[in-house]
Amino acid sequence: MTVQPGEVQCTALEKVIFGYPAATAIRSEAERLGARRVFLLVSRSLEEQTDEIVRIREALGDLFAGSFSGIPSHAPRSSVLAAAARASEVDADLIVTVGGGSVTDAGKIMPICMKHGLKEHDDMEPYHMSVESDGSLHFPAFDAPDVRVVSVPTTLSGGEFNPLAGATDEAKKLKQGYLHRLLVPVSVILDPSLTRHTPEWLWLSTGVRALDHAMETLGSPYSNDFCDGMAASAIRLLRDGLSRVKRDPGDMEGRLRCQTGVWQSMLPVVGGVPMGASHAIGHVLGGTCDVPHGYTSCVMAPVVLAFNKPVNGERQTLISEAFGEPDRDAGELAAAFIRDLGMPRTLGEVGVTEADLQQVAEYTMEDLWARTNPRTIKGPEDVMEILKGAV
Repeated sequence: MTVQPGEVQCTALEKVIFGYPAATAIRSEAERLGARRVFLLVSRSLEEQTDEIVRIREALGDLFAGSFSGIPSHAPRSSVLAAAARASEVDADLIVTVGGGSVTDAGKIMPICMKHGLKEHDDMEPYHMSVESDGSLHFPAFDAPDVRVVSVPTTLSGGEFNPLAGATDEAKKLKQGYLHRLLVPVSVILDPSLTRHTPEWLWLSTGVRALDHAMETLGSPYSNDFCDGMAASAIRLLRDGLSRVKRDPGDMEGRLRCQTGVWQSMLPVVGGVPMGASHAIGHVLGGTCDVPHGYTSCVMAPVVLAFNKPVNGERQTLISEAFGEPDRDAGELAAAFIRDLGMPRTLGEVGVTEADLQQVAEYTMEDLWARTNPRTIKGPEDVMEILKGAV
């Protein structure tokens, strides 16, 4: 039997720190990196409703240069530009994000805006990825950012491990990707105690988002033994951790198992395994229909598994095995698990109507992962078939 060649891409992430208090770890990382002017991009709820950000500021002491809060969901361009302008004003040499996926994405894109002097909405246009009419991807080339990011995530969406970041074009209401090797945080800090402030629906639904990374990896014909192993372990950790936190929100070990599962679920994604239709449609449901990212996977993941089963049914057994029930259908297992967590399972439950579907189908074809779904998606009509299964 011949050996199947392949490669796993590595990122510029240098370190993952887990289990230590965020404030202590942030100060330690700032010192390690030689930062002198640290800028905080933080969740508004953490800043206004807890003392966590105050603790971080106090720990930074004379290294603290300024902060910005209030990044809306899906990181609209205007908010990214406003945060970048504030960071430039204080001559920040390190950005620390503390919050969910939109805060993380905004923090990763800010250094592009700072490096290239982007001020207005349309200034960002030349820097995002795009899908050409023939299905090929266009990756714009631009000078690397000078400022790096340290990320402290409070949800389970996983963007902190990815050099790809998303921001929403408010004119088109379309979420677009920005990619550069140095957009990935230089270090990630996983503090389970900080996540106790995260609303249950947000924690659990973004956990399903991470589960979706792993399931789309195991369903992909482009995966490999290394990535399959990471994805299977991620499913086991997330299945256990999410169930534990659902039963007992104070279970810190369960929360850290979730965070570790997210980390493992992202290794195949950043390693080069393309995702499929669940993620492609999810990007559009988020940027165009304002559906929270975690909810998009809660709704779409089982439906996409069913759509793909005729072409990747054998690989889907790897998902069932990771769930601990090898003889059950992967889509059914995912749907039952998501519903047991109390998460939505239909487009109607997340506010998407029949009138929205055509635009969602058309915009999905502009997403890079619509072209890498295991079952070929030729056009909007194929996306509509999937969407109708989620109504």
